[in-house]
Amino acid sequence: MQNFLRPPVQKERSQFAILITSNMTDSDSLATRLTQHNTRFVRLLWCDNGNIIRGKAFHRQFLDEHRDWGIGISMAQQAVPVMVDGVAADSGLGPVGEVWLVPDWETLTPLPYAPGHARVMADLHLGGQLGGQSGRQPWSLCPRSFLKRMLARLEQETGLRAMAAFEPEFYLLRLDEAGQMHPADRTPFAATLAMDLNRVLIDDIADALVTQGILVERYYPESGPGQHEIAVRYGDALRAADSQIALRETVRGVALRHGLRASFLPKIFADQAGSGCHLHLSLWRDGVNVLPEAGRPGTLSAIALHFIGGILHHLPALMALTTPSPNSYRRLQPQSWSGAFRAWGMDNREAAVRVPSNPHPPSPTHVELKTVDASANPYLALGAVIAAGLDGIQQRREPGEPVAVDPATLTEAERQTRQIDRLPANLGEAIAHLSQSTVLLNALGPDLARAFLAVRRAEWSALGSLELEEEVQWLLERY
Repeated sequence: MQNFLRPPVQKERSQFAILITSNMTDSDSLATRLTQHNTRFVRLLWCDNGNIIRGKAFHRQFLDEHRDWGIGISMAQQAVPVMVDGVAADSGLGPVGEVWLVPDWETLTPLPYAPGHARVMADLHLGGQLGGQSGRQPWSLCPRSFLKRMLARLEQETGLRAMAAFEPEFYLLRLDEAGQMHPADRTPFAATLAMDLNRVLIDDIADALVTQGILVERYYPESGPGQHEIAVRYGDALRAADSQIALRETVRGVALRHGLRASFLPKIFADQAGSGCHLHLSLWRDGVNVLPEAGRPGTLSAIALHFIGGILHHLPALMALTTPSPNSYRRLQPQSWSGAFRAWGMDNREAAVRVPSNPHPPSPTHVELKTVDASANPYLALGAVIAAGLDGIQQRREPGEPVAVDPATLTEAERQTRQIDRLPANLGEAIAHLSQSTVLLNALGPDLARAFLAVRRAEWSALGSLELEEEVQWLLERY
């Protein structure tokens, strides 16, 4: 859990990236740094509409060719469903068209778990005039650029900046001779034995994240056997999404070096806890957190209430972006602390939106959206949540009264009276809601919305009728 008491320590970038970006126009300086760190390949990463982290790499000898324009990929890459390498029907994309993975050099860092390789986050750009940058522009289907647009809108229209952090859970698994996956341990929630059994691996993950400039704040073994949670310090919303990509890559990479597999799949075992990736958010103006009501400890400001109101109003549609896998809905069950009801509450872990309290002022400082998991593209999920919250602020949407009980314990009549309803029970329902959401479709834009919905529909059609075991076989190592 984040405390959001003060602006985060600005350590999002690795020292390697700081050295490079201090003189961005000097190709020789960048080449020297890559050589000093024995970097052979630079991986350019992007995250597609199926939330598969993908990358292309170039050898450092060809830095001059790739420094400004990066590497080209097919436009159709943004219309590939998670379970196949074909292109989703009605995505508007096909074999014709090229976009460019343009590196954001501020995110460059060596990979401690992959010696000789470095990673940089990339934006998808359209090209203009050959041989120059004058015609380059962000592609309308770029998820990272979508988040940038939503953050710019928030600041331009309200003067607010968003701070965020993802809180991912994952399983550590062993592969047996028959190819079956088993939990790496059988310990209960927060067991110190689990900490001891996995200490070397967890320490290596933490060290690798810190080396990349990602501040590890908390760690503990989660409820399921072999399940763990690592929370990193909150920061600027774009860097929070970048850090979620880096964390997934790092956890999996370090686990492989220890002979284990790591999976962030929302539901692996029918009788064990699912893995969420809760999203924590706060809003700031002129360096001040505006969520707590000034002079009224324990009270949310009007802006905070309207922001929550917008999230709750749009949540059934948002879930196609924040819980976008058919597997997600196996986790989202009542009385499983996953946020299965459209409601909010103070310290209520059964409400979709929880407002955590702090033992000392100011409090509360942030909100937590529980209906998020790591099958979500973090750029799309975070950008869409901001779009929903912004609509709440502008339309002055009220979230209703906070819920101080488990919504599942209320009768249906009581829930109706309090305007609490069950959230979508499957991806098909969430897709239907998103298809009718003018606010979210307009925020995404027609091209991104079309491709995203095409991918979601293809995945729902292919995976929606599978039993859990077969579904896990398809998805376990995708996430």
